[in-house]
Amino acid sequence: MASPTPAPPARDHTAIPIYKLYGYGNVWTASDPLYCETIAAQEKLHDWHVTAHKHADLFQALFLESGEVTVMLDGRTSTLGPGRLVLVPQRVVHEFIFRPGSGGYILTLTYALLHGLCVRFGLGLSAATDPAVLTLGEDEAGRHAALSLHRLDHEYRGLHSPQRGPLLESLLSGILVWIHRQGYPAGTTATGTDPGSQHLAHYARMIEEHHPHQHQVAWYARHIGVTPAHLNTIVQALAGKSALELIHERLLLEARRELIYTPRTIGTISDSLGFTDPGYFTRFFKRLTGVSPKDFRRQALAPGTDQATGS
Repeated sequence: MASPTPAPPARDHTAIPIYKLYGYGNVWTASDPLYCETIAAQEKLHDWHVTAHKHADLFQALFLESGEVTVMLDGRTSTLGPGRLVLVPQRVVHEFIFRPGSGGYILTLTYALLHGLCVRFGLGLSAATDPAVLTLGEDEAGRHAALSLHRLDHEYRGLHSPQRGPLLESLLSGILVWIHRQGYPAGTTATGTDPGSQHLAHYARMIEEHHPHQHQVAWYARHIGVTPAHLNTIVQALAGKSALELIHERLLLEARRELIYTPRTIGTISDSLGFTDPGYFTRFFKRLTGVSPKDFRRQALAPGTDQATGS
């Protein structure tokens, strides 16, 4: 496969960079709906440091086989050792700093591929919005998942191997099932194939796509094909929150990202999230967090604050 080529940068240089692949702008350059690269390749591409950015419609998994990586996920920092699998859904701002010589793989999937496999196998991954760090233990299932990642990387590079596509999909399916069995994302059902789970997954995907437009619950319910009351009942039962709370949580998450990772003004952030005026945005943010956007930004950017470290 030919090496990806850089794409033109986005026009808004104050925004969080959005990449289709690490550092390659907003064009998907892979010939497959998945892309596998080694961590070792990051030495040449990024000098071991993948700077903060996000992806609009890609799911990524980073498997650290050896060495060490410091990961920053939506403003929280952890330093991880070998045997960790970092899961990064779309729109999660992430940054990776590898110890030189580290090894492993970075797997990138389009949501078209991910959603199709999730529907086929009853998985909830395509509806996930929060990042996670899993451990591939020494048990049989963990070793098999790690071996599947090895095999997937090897098969990915054999561009002309017979039945390459079906084998890649099979290996990927096994990895995704292992992730699902670890309880990711939280709150997924055993199968995820019942109508309520499907409606919740649809609702989560729609919120991801449309949250800046500030649609009401009724708008989402109409497009899903249920009543607002029924949608709220489903969300309460499966997520433990109201349908409106999920919308507000998504807006708050994006606001926090913008305040931490961009130099944009409060007014600009307010406009980008669909608020009618900065004062309304400030009241919304303070009601949910207890602090104003200005104070949150100052606290978040102060040295040594809001940093969680694990191993």
